[in-house]
Amino acid sequence: MSSTYTADDIRVLDGLEAVRTRPGMYIGGTGDDGYHHLLWEIVDNAVDEVMNGHADRITVTLHASGREISVTDNGRGIPVDAHKSTGKSALEVIFTVLHAGGKFGDGAYKTAGGLHGVGASVVNALSQRLEVHVKRGGREYAQTFRHGKPLGAVEDRGPARGHGTTVTFEPDPDIFGDLEFDPERIQERLEVKTFLNRGLRILFRDETRDTSVELHHEGGVVDFLRVEAERAGAEFVQDAPFDLVREDAATGMTLDLALAWTRHPRERVLAFVNGIPTRDGGTHVQGLRDGVVKAVRNFIDTHALGPRGLTLSSEDLREGIVAVVSVLVPEPQFQGQTKERLNNPGVRPAVDQAVRPALEQWLHENKSTGERVVARAIEAARVREASRKAARDVRRKSPVSGRLNLPGKLADCSSSDPAETELFIVEGDSAGGSAKQGRDRRTQAILPIRGKVLNAQQATVKRVLANQELSNIVTALGCGMDREVQIDRLRYGRVILLMDADTDGHHISTLLLTFFYQYMRKLLEAGCVYIAQPPLYRIAVGKEVYWALDDAERDRIVDRAGKRSKVEITRFKGLGEMPARTLFETTLDPTRRRLLRVTIPDVLAAERTLQDLMGDDPSARYAEIMERSRDVAEVDI
Repeated sequence: MSSTYTADDIRVLDGLEAVRTRPGMYIGGTGDDGYHHLLWEIVDNAVDEVMNGHADRITVTLHASGREISVTDNGRGIPVDAHKSTGKSALEVIFTVLHAGGKFGDGAYKTAGGLHGVGASVVNALSQRLEVHVKRGGREYAQTFRHGKPLGAVEDRGPARGHGTTVTFEPDPDIFGDLEFDPERIQERLEVKTFLNRGLRILFRDETRDTSVELHHEGGVVDFLRVEAERAGAEFVQDAPFDLVREDAATGMTLDLALAWTRHPRERVLAFVNGIPTRDGGTHVQGLRDGVVKAVRNFIDTHALGPRGLTLSSEDLREGIVAVVSVLVPEPQFQGQTKERLNNPGVRPAVDQAVRPALEQWLHENKSTGERVVARAIEAARVREASRKAARDVRRKSPVSGRLNLPGKLADCSSSDPAETELFIVEGDSAGGSAKQGRDRRTQAILPIRGKVLNAQQATVKRVLANQELSNIVTALGCGMDREVQIDRLRYGRVILLMDADTDGHHISTLLLTFFYQYMRKLLEAGCVYIAQPPLYRIAVGKEVYWALDDAERDRIVDRAGKRSKVEITRFKGLGEMPARTLFETTLDPTRRRLLRVTIPDVLAAERTLQDLMGDDPSARYAEIMERSRDVAEVDI
């Protein structure tokens, strides 16, 4: 690296070179989420045609390779005539120039999801190959690109019936490695599009499994709400959902809302802007919450339903809500190209003013339902008070008093600095003993738990606190639980789940992750929770020793060793069998261990996965087992 810094060190990236150099700036990263984000960009462009009344059918085809995919719509077709300022065809400009498209201004689109004008060009830049076919004006046109660069001009393929656009692309393996598209993830996302656009039909063809499904939902967001509530096992408090469609002339915004109170212990809002999911919410979600709280408070005041000696917070009034809120906004201001949060300040009061009077009137007209909603809020307030008291009892007041109140099984560390400390939650007393002997006593604390803990998917706060193992975890962490979690009081910077590398260990990890998701989600959002990766095998090849996490890694190590080498394989039945020194070297030592950080990239997917795995309905688990059984060669008994 040169010690000088001159103008010669300044590099100017032309065209799509910037995208290939820094793809994370445009798609959030080059992992699985970024890989699928390429498809979402192309699908969103097709859905924009639907939202503006120019199309009603989309076909998505995942080709046999699992990496090439096509999106076809029956919209107007991308213009192919010459663009005045560049002299190139409009099609080529759209796919090769950043911030170019028909969604700037008031001309071609009233509302759209792609407002930055970079979606198509970013997909093109990050694709090994991309091909566009356009049917327009009775003719078909085509152009092909490689790494974002055209391989030739737009071709006129001759007369053609119909109209629309087909985009076929394959993400570049030089950027994304050996990733492939996930059919289930794609179908789930496409189905959401049909919920949000009542007249839309999407045909999804999956050539990797030789299947085809047509998605269509005339009931719109109300059907979406019912499906999500059923998946979550959430029983409605009211007889039917509250639904509302409103257009705001002042802002040009259209609101489509379905809402219900349920017995579920959480509030769930699925939010969308111009058909795009905003998992971090934004001003439309804030406006919804404002309107709901004001409407319910006005109902309580009108009918004198307020409880004595108990304050109903906004969270109490919203607890158990399942809602789908979709807004169409002419000029949405998103937070970043991945569009995970809406920032338009005018949307919040517009949604509030639409929801409050309509919901309040609905509550008055359905008084018995309104009273059940209020009773639900009072119940939530009482649970909140119990939770607050429990959290106050277990919260660490100071380093000294905190240690006096810690669980008896906890082997604490000597340091009290969360920046350097970590808590290992370990399966079983035997493994806990090995971990206690092998750990770094200054920075590593060990908390053994016994067996499989309570399934917290549907459990109340009272049941969770009554479970000794979960109560010990809450006490050891010292930051409270449920709504009372205070991340700045967390006693350890990392919380690491250390379980056996077998099916029982995976089950216990899933149970604990369910608990953290339901009652200490802030720890997951802050990136504080990890899963340790202890080896299942010790493989000695001559004098060299290797560690394998699973059968596949074991086989790769043995294959590399070759037939001439002497190979000795030891399988660990559990962490308790592993010598303390070995456990430290393979799993506890920060310089050599492997950890998986737990994140929530998609709240909707997380909710559905936990409900499928841990919910009351076993049908989803049965279907998963039958689907995956062909891939399982050996099962631990």
